[in-house]
Amino acid sequence: MTVQALYSAATGMTALETKLDVIANNLANVETTAFKMDRANFEDLFYRHEKFPGSQDTAGQYTPTGISIGLGSRVQSTQTNFVQGSFEQTGAELDLAIQGPGFFQVMDPNGETVYTRAGNFSKNSNGDIVMGSAGIGRLLEPPINIPQDATYIVVSPEGIVSVRQPGNNQLSQVGQIELAYFVNPDGLLKMGENLYGETDASGAPTLGNPGQDGIGTLRQGMLESSNVEPVRELIELIKTQRAFELNSKVVQAGDEAMQIVANLKRY
Repeated sequence: MTVQALYSAATGMTALETKLDVIANNLANVETTAFKMDRANFEDLFYRHEKFPGSQDTAGQYTPTGISIGLGSRVQSTQTNFVQGSFEQTGAELDLAIQGPGFFQVMDPNGETVYTRAGNFSKNSNGDIVMGSAGIGRLLEPPINIPQDATYIVVSPEGIVSVRQPGNNQLSQVGQIELAYFVNPDGLLKMGENLYGETDASGAPTLGNPGQDGIGTLRQGMLESSNVEPVRELIELIKTQRAFELNSKVVQAGDEAMQIVANLKRY
């Protein structure tokens, strides 16, 4: 047992601590509308090669294996699982769920377009459709205004927004909801508040009406639930705790072995 073993085990504990944070965040967002669970991916670190595979022995033969000592592990990435969450029926006219790929577009106060799967929309004082938020009224993009005298709102699976007004038995179209599609949604930047931001990794969005070019369709009166599976997360939590404990035991054993070696060297 060497100092290297201590540091290798310590890297494992650090990586597992990050995984615990990811699991905790997943469980904390079990009830968050349209939340997408994350997964921590690991990779091994560099190796100290004491003997390379294929070295020649004294008889001129090539060895089939070598001697390589690993230096621990680290978190490679946190990857978002964009699997569709289940639908919860609410009956609210401006609750919208996306069935399939795609994101709603909303306008941040700084003028930047951001993206969300959470379709709990409402109207502001001007009748504009905004993302449900207690702090900021982010307008749906492209903007859609609901007339003040509208008595009924209908959103078709293709994103056509229509209203019924007094004295008119026919529905009047007031707007068209447009969705954004990304080639690599894993590359989106998580911004909090159910929002995602475009990055170089995600690529530029492809815009289109729901149901066209592979983009998902809309379901009115429903919300997409979080795709976190609590039982699975609890199993991962137990596995991670056990792995953390094993690494801590390696640190403890390494420390005890070093103390024994130090005492022996005194004599």
